[in-house]
Amino acid sequence: MTAGNFSPILIKPSDASAWMSCIRRVWLDKHQPVAAELDGFNRLLSDLGLEHEAAMLTKLGDQYAVSKAVSFEHTQDLMQQGVPVIYQGRLLDEQQGLVGYPDFLIRHQSGHYQPADAKLSLSENKKSIQIQLGIYRRLLANDLPAMVFLGNGRVAQLGDEVEPLVDEFITSMRALLDLPQPPAVRYSHSKCRICPHEAVCRPEFEAREDISLLYGVHGKAADHLAQAGIATISQLAGESAESLPDVPHLKGSKRKHRAILQARSMLNGEVFQLNKAVLPQGTWVHFDIEDNPLTPNRERHVYLWGFLAPPYARENFEYVWTDDEASDYSGWLGFLQKMDEYRAQYPALVLAHYSNHERATIGKYAERYGMGNHATVKWLLGADSPLFDMQNPVLDCLVLPLQGYGLKDICKHPGLVNFQWENEESGSQWSVVQFNRFRAETSLTEKQKLQAAILGYNRDDVIATRRLEVWLRELFS
Repeated sequence: MTAGNFSPILIKPSDASAWMSCIRRVWLDKHQPVAAELDGFNRLLSDLGLEHEAAMLTKLGDQYAVSKAVSFEHTQDLMQQGVPVIYQGRLLDEQQGLVGYPDFLIRHQSGHYQPADAKLSLSENKKSIQIQLGIYRRLLANDLPAMVFLGNGRVAQLGDEVEPLVDEFITSMRALLDLPQPPAVRYSHSKCRICPHEAVCRPEFEAREDISLLYGVHGKAADHLAQAGIATISQLAGESAESLPDVPHLKGSKRKHRAILQARSMLNGEVFQLNKAVLPQGTWVHFDIEDNPLTPNRERHVYLWGFLAPPYARENFEYVWTDDEASDYSGWLGFLQKMDEYRAQYPALVLAHYSNHERATIGKYAERYGMGNHATVKWLLGADSPLFDMQNPVLDCLVLPLQGYGLKDICKHPGLVNFQWENEESGSQWSVVQFNRFRAETSLTEKQKLQAAILGYNRDDVIATRRLEVWLRELFS
């Protein structure tokens, strides 16, 4: 391993995340890199990762002498000296075209070194982690397993079992980096909108009316439709369900008909009603939670259970709040007490939410605290549950001119519900960032400001589901 003047297209372990997400992103990262500023949530993840790494450095420093590497050559010198632990080692193999920066190199009793990384993940089974640690092993050229210091305190080991995945990654990367032009890919709403290269790729997708821009049309379905001569949104819009071939992820007349209507909706902004929206009778209370996935044990902590009760004005917003995960159980009991109050006040209660997250979270809390047989829990999760997922009638009954059918997608659209959140930057990840700032803040005044901002966002969420309910009732039920 030598430092040398190496090529900028060396393969790095950190390329694995981009490779797992999109091969076009990998090519653009190497050939047309852009300076992308981390958003608040990813900055928080980065900070927590650095804290975890620092904690492992302290722990190792309590047991061994630790030396920090400052270059490729220095790393080699430290290894030849046999120092117990090398921090921030630098490894390079120009012949293989690989470079890596493991958090730690730990000397084994055999005299060889084991690579180790500190990861916030709770599992070593993530492919990106296996690739990264596998490349470190390859750079070290020994048979010792790599170690992963996971976010829950567990130490995992990765050995020869990751080699096939590493081979696949390196072979694919070499082929990608040899391409003179970026590879052709399909659009993915969840991945592309958070990619730093969206401004480069999206105009291309739109210019060719790529069918994968449509909600519910998988990239593989778009590939097969193109092979059948249906390559654009306009072409798909002119088809009938009977004329479309069966292709992967797009089979059956119902799914085909929806895809065609989605194409027409995207072209002209029209809303198509498939069925009458059936909404339950009763007194509706709108319900939304905010939870923190970044707790020390990675058990999601619901810090805010929010509700909007009749008559649905801003002042009718109610909530159960907890300052940290130490109060998690009391917050859960506070939620159950609130449910009992609503049940007594509104015998025909409808607890409306958007997506399955709220129901799933109640189930996880019941399991966490061994309360599956609690009367209120059984009522909430049973056959006569008051919970009602408003996403279901939207997806079952409507085709909308949208690429995503999230609550904000529908409610913020000026031609649909047209409800705007007071804080345009707010969102679920934004809320997590603000809550972690709240936890770390020492000033009572600042804590109150942060809490008020989070409450305001959650209040707008439940007002939005109320507006969505009214919109559905007035136009589609």
